[in-house]
Amino acid sequence: MTKRSVTHDTFVIERSYSASPARVFFALSDKQAKEKWFVGPPEWGTNYHEMDFRVGGRETNSVAPADGPSHRFDAIYQDIIENERIVYSYDMHIGDKRISVSLATIELTPEGTGTRFKLTEQGAYLDDFDDPSLRRKGTEDLLDALGASLTEASVNA
Repeated sequence: MTKRSVTHDTFVIERSYSASPARVFFALSDKQAKEKWFVGPPEWGTNYHEMDFRVGGRETNSVAPADGPSHRFDAIYQDIIENERIVYSYDMHIGDKRISVSLATIELTPEGTGTRFKLTEQGAYLDDFDDPSLRRKGTEDLLDALGASLTEASVNA
């Protein structure tokens, strides 16, 4: 019999980006723009990514290491206010196992000529398959990649 448990955790991550709220929102809401930064480690190979960015729409992103099961992000968009807010719920899976269920809120606020980005995530981590500190670190890494993609976009603009 599998031991069942749940660990609850909330974290908040804030960033300042030199891009406007509209550019940050675009990087979060456009499939091709998001594929530039919302990816797994390069050595894991090609992602599977589908995105239907609208209230009630779904997003799936799946990637796998060469020697292991897939890691899958399945989200449903709950609330969207263009250039200001995105609220989505999502679950994470490794192979066939659901490892967590989360509610995430992204808030974008003008800050000078840039954007103040705030992500609040409330998670339920299931049966010791995931760890809140690892999720926070992975999310921080993704937000660093978002910042790099915004910088690259301004150089290429």
